Amino acid sequence: MLIPLLLLALALPAAGAVLAGVLRARASRAVAVTAAGAAALLAIACVSAVFGGSCRAAVGDLPWLRGYVDAPLFGVLLDPLSSILLLLAAPLGFLAVLYSTAYLRERHREHPVGERDQPRYYFWLLLFLASMVGVALAANLLQLFFFWELTTVCSWALISFFRSEASLRAGYKALLMTHAGGLAFLLALVVMFAETGSFEFEALARLAEPARGRVFFLLVLAAWAKAAQVPLHTWLPDAMEAPTPVSAYLHAAAMVKAGVYLVARAASAGWAMPQGVAVVLGCMALLTVFVALSYYFVQDDLKRLLAWSTIAHLGYVLLAVALGALGSVVAFRGGALHLLCHGVSKGLLFFCVGAVAYVTGTRRISELGGLGKAMPFTATAFFVGVLSVTGIPPFACFWSKLLIVAGAVKLGGVAAWLVVPLVLVESLVSFGWMVHVGQRVFLGEPTAAACVDSDPPPAMSATLALLVLACLGIAAVGLPLVQAMGE
Repeated sequence: MLIPLLLLALALPAAGAVLAGVLRARASRAVAVTAAGAAALLAIACVSAVFGGSCRAAVGDLPWLRGYVDAPLFGVLLDPLSSILLLLAAPLGFLAVLYSTAYLRERHREHPVGERDQPRYYFWLLLFLASMVGVALAANLLQLFFFWELTTVCSWALISFFRSEASLRAGYKALLMTHAGGLAFLLALVVMFAETGSFEFEALARLAEPARGRVFFLLVLAAWAKAAQVPLHTWLPDAMEAPTPVSAYLHAAAMVKAGVYLVARAASAGWAMPQGVAVVLGCMALLTVFVALSYYFVQDDLKRLLAWSTIAHLGYVLLAVALGALGSVVAFRGGALHLLCHGVSKGLLFFCVGAVAYVTGTRRISELGGLGKAMPFTATAFFVGVLSVTGIPPFACFWSKLLIVAGAVKLGGVAAWLVVPLVLVESLVSFGWMVHVGQRVFLGEPTAAACVDSDPPPAMSATLALLVLACLGIAAVGLPLVQAMGE
């Protein structure tokens, strides 16, 4: 019974995308909310049914390839790692759709959207959700590649949604840079298939040197492009030209998370990542964290500030994967948990910024001040998101960062002496700057832009409320899941 439900979680948003794309705006919104809500409920139910265990089944093949590959090409896999991504992609996809029903309106002060453009928006957003469910449930690397590339196409369409010169340029840049990562992924598949005759995750451990090193390095390159890591990071801040619900989903649960998920899945398949590749991955992750941190202080656009923060936190996940490949299962568990904890925290922050832009018509820090008097709930939610994403206990990211640091200490040697102080410094600086920005935007005397009536509409406020609760409780869900990893 579980396998049909998993397939339904994938099929419903895909079918909903087609329906939403051909219906009028009001019906399109209803179809989008229904399809995304059903996918979210199915995802939660399936993860609950398997919780901490594993479920795998083949569902199809290509007859003309029988005899060339050693296992079916299409199937579903639900284990603790895929459960983390599924719990992130489907429920946050639903919240993005729910939020969009209020956000995409003509009364939006920053980006008014007429009803004519809404079917196109919901088509691509639901297809994005379906593609991320596909990434989470992929049973082998070839199937993962198909859905990986579909997320690239969906993100291009959504980043370019407003069709201004800036948004078209940003969408094209994202398409080129992330597709370059896709080409590296494809080349890794070719080498692996030539060496092993298989696309299964477990085949990575059967690769002999030097082919194994080449394949893992190509997968790391693919992840750097998809997850916006140095030196392939510049597309993500520019992608903030997208509608804010798209930015929230892109950063919290979708395409960039697919990049780090690929490396986590590959590294944990027999723990076969060569140490040299793991060291390069870890060093580049630390470099990315501090390059991103250096850009915090020159941002005047709230969404671009959050984009640089996302780049840094994805670096944390890749650092944890590298430590896991070097022998620290605890750090790997922390990285997997950080996928979930960062997702809800960053989603909350983006949705808060969207609410601010909806009501005031601007995202510029220099134009905002004293907004907390007019938008008290949004202000509260924003500060909860800041405390959570910077790792303040008892909020979500504290627990994932704790595991990453503990894993580095347990590994010992250079990893402990290098990782622990750098993580603590980044956390302190990030906390100080994010609180400073929150004070400038929400506290003090109201600016002209802050002279508004109230918090955003109910659908947007409900989204914020659910994510505030998630920032407090998601670690209680994620910790038992990650404990089953690496055993």
